[in-house]
Parts: sequence; C-alpha cells; structure tokens
Amino acid sequence: MLALHAGWMPAKAALAQHLLGEAWEQARGDGGAHRPWPWADTHPVARLSAPRLGRSQIVLAGDAGRPLAFGPGWAEASAAPGTTGTTVISGHRDSHFEWLRELQHGDVVELEAASGISRWTVAGSEVVDSRTTRLDVTAAADRLVLVTCWPFDAVAAGGPMRYVVTLEPQPE
Repeated sequence: MLALHAGWMPAKAALAQHLLGEAWEQARGDGGAHRPWPWADTHPVARLSAPRLGRSQIVLAGDAGRPLAFGPGWAEASAAPGTTGTTVISGHRDSHFEWLRELQHGDVVELEAASGISRWTVAGSEVVDSRTTRLDVTAAADRLVLVTCWPFDAVAAGGPMRYVVTLEPQPE
C-alpha cells in the first residue's frame, strides 16, 4: 500500500501539469484566471522554465498544501509574476522542484507571465531553517526566489529546513 501511495503523488503531479498547461494557454491568451478542472481552487499564473535542464512547469496561485500537490505555487504575499519586486515560488522537493538541486550559479531561468517572459540568472543558493529565518517577500528589489524543502533525499517529509535559490533579473 505504501508503494502505491508513493507512486501516486508523482503520477498525479504529471497529469496535473498537463491539465494546467491547457489552462495556462487560455490564461496567456486573455489574461484571465482559468481553473484547470471544475473543482480546482487555484489557477495558473505563470510558466517557469530552466532551459539548460530542459524543465518547464506551470506555476499556480497559492503556495499552501493543495496547490503544491499539483505544481509549484506562487506566494501571493510576494510580487506577482511579471511585476516588479520579489516573487517567491515554492514547490515540493520530491516532485516539481526536485530539479532545483541541479541549478548552478549563472544558470538562466525563465518566468513567463501573461505580460511576457522575464529571464533570471541564479545568483546563489542557501539552506535556511524555516523556524528562525523568514523570507522578505515584500522586498522592493527585483528578485525571483525559488524555495523547496531540504534535504532533497530526506526520508520523512515536512522538516524545517529549506533550500532557497535567489535569482536576479537579466538585463534586457
């Protein structure tokens, strides 16, 4: 039974990204909030891509438990994707954001919002304790911050440590 449950989460995440992709295409077209399925309590707000790694994922509104089961989530207290300020996006270390461990200093990440595509460069990464460190999601500086649980290979989920990748905007 445990093996079935362990396999269900990645399968659900993959199927959700397909349905979210369709809703994202609608949102790109008209800027609206399109739910990926009728009972969804979230909607796509952006597409996050790491070209060197061949990764691309739909980002959802909200970074609480339910949206994160289906994809990376935008912390709504932070700047909206495609606007100025600090945008924070989080995701699970064992599904949508497992690729964060492969990002290297200088890598380019693209964030596509309905308003267009912005390109970001990895400036650094660090491990922080969520019990003692709070991200400043209201910082005026243009930054993209990607967050996931750490360590990546932890047996038990839900620990206090976070892996934080900070990206700076590429000049246009």
